[in-house]
Amino acid sequence: MGTKFNWHSEPLNLTTKIDKDYKISQNVRRFFKFHLGDDFHFNRPFIAWMKANIGKTLKDAIEQFKQAKIA
Repeated sequence: MGTKFNWHSEPLNLTTKIDKDYKISQNVRRFFKFHLGDDFHFNRPFIAWMKANIGKTLKDAIEQFKQAKIA
């Protein structure tokens, strides 16, 4: 069994998979701000999407955010 992914400190990239242990952290916030702009913020619909889409990538999350215009 592998070690638990640390959402607070691991390097994140577009292929990083969302897992059951996903956590909102400053590391994750920085990643999304880099890709979506300084106005990015977490909100309930996006948080719910992240928790419901285990196995998808952070690239998928970025695309979902843009499509849904979650702001």
